[in-house]
Amino acid sequence: MQEEAGTPLTATEPSASTPPPATPEVRRRLKAVLLGLALVVLVLDQATKVWALQALTPGEKVDLLGSAISLNLIRNPGAAFSIGDGATWILTVVSIVILVWVVVAARKVGTLAWAVALGLLLGGALGNLVDRFFRAPGPGRGHVVDFIDYFGWFVGNVADIAIVAGAAIIMVLAYRGTPVAGPPHQPEHADV
Repeated sequence: MQEEAGTPLTATEPSASTPPPATPEVRRRLKAVLLGLALVVLVLDQATKVWALQALTPGEKVDLLGSAISLNLIRNPGAAFSIGDGATWILTVVSIVILVWVVVAARKVGTLAWAVALGLLLGGALGNLVDRFFRAPGPGRGHVVDFIDYFGWFVGNVADIAIVAGAAIIMVLAYRGTPVAGPPHQPEHADV
């Protein structure tokens, strides 16, 4: 029930637990964080792949943390766990679709958590797409350079780490119900 005539039925100010909606300036900064993080991931991924190709020999494991984490150079035509070995071009198309979704979502980014998650996904997806387009056996069918071996179960790279971290953050944000654009705009109510 309204306590006073002219008092809005809903709160005009966001609650203490809900941050205010992002302003255009905040959105520009968040996009800069997203793109900057994506660029860092892409450069780090490609630099570590160049290093791995020069420093490691396929089939010769180098233990880092006992047998838990090793360096083991492979060229992966498939996805994680070598799923889809014979469908490299399909994985390329799926990666491009995910990339388009990230770019569309990035236009609406309104929170730092979403900017970080999307930046990690974008950088990781681009890192593996560079391999798909520019590595042998040819454009759209290139094999991804993987070299971080986890317990002998699967071998990945920096791009994979970024993709998994970004996806984990997105799962938490989705569980919490945090939209990409951030909290909705609360309309201003004029006192009458």
